[in-house]
Amino acid sequence: MKKTDFNTVRFPKSRFSTFDLGKIGSKKHIIAGLLEIDVTEVRKKIRIFRSTGNRISFMAVFLKSIAHSIIQHPQAHALMLKKSELILFNNIDIATVIEREVSGVRVPLATVIRKVNEKSAQEITAELNAAKSLKIKDESDYVIGGKFPKFLMKLYYSLPQFLRVFIMNRILRNPFRHKESMGTVMVTSVGMAGRLPGWIIPKTMHNLSFAVGAIVKKPWVVKNSIEIREILHLSVLFDHDVIDGVPAVRFVSDLVEYIEHGAPAEWPG
Repeated sequence: MKKTDFNTVRFPKSRFSTFDLGKIGSKKHIIAGLLEIDVTEVRKKIRIFRSTGNRISFMAVFLKSIAHSIIQHPQAHALMLKKSELILFNNIDIATVIEREVSGVRVPLATVIRKVNEKSAQEITAELNAAKSLKIKDESDYVIGGKFPKFLMKLYYSLPQFLRVFIMNRILRNPFRHKESMGTVMVTSVGMAGRLPGWIIPKTMHNLSFAVGAIVKKPWVVKNSIEIREILHLSVLFDHDVIDGVPAVRFVSDLVEYIEHGAPAEWPG
């Protein structure tokens, strides 16, 4: 075949982390829930709040809702210290993915929002916007606001996969290093890429992860009547070694309530 018949492109270096995540995540005992959540009312509240000149995003309200549900059910974001011990952190650090352009290629880079439980939805919105506006010189910034020195990230990318996986596993075995480097919760949003209804179940290194899908209009039963509502597709992933099914369902029930009403998100209703 002639070279003019095809093009060769290089993987962005951040893809190495994706390869490692898949290898590590495939060994976790994940249980997944696929949810449809009516977000019509909360999105209406957000639009009203924005009309007053205040800045707030649906993602910020969503992260705040996760934090409130974790406060009620702290085991949901617990990290394992030993086979018989769990660390229940008081503060909630949530990692979320922001797509940025690096060297002409759009790549997903993570940012960690610290102490979400202590911040308002407005403060979280501002922090997310600040992360989106940061100048990214190269993929050594693959965790925006993370605790990794850039020279260590460059060294990490230069290692063969078995060494990268070994290092990552060492980090994950220590719950305090785990929280410091990548938070206790992971949120990835695929809904921004299109309005296709459905769910994605990602691989994850976190014990609690979310994949936010598209929001689409669907017929929905409201007070025994059928209405057209805005429905969010959401995947929730738990590590079964850390939490059992019934406590996980209680966590999800509270989370759905918070998401649907946007409360308590610390902005006027």
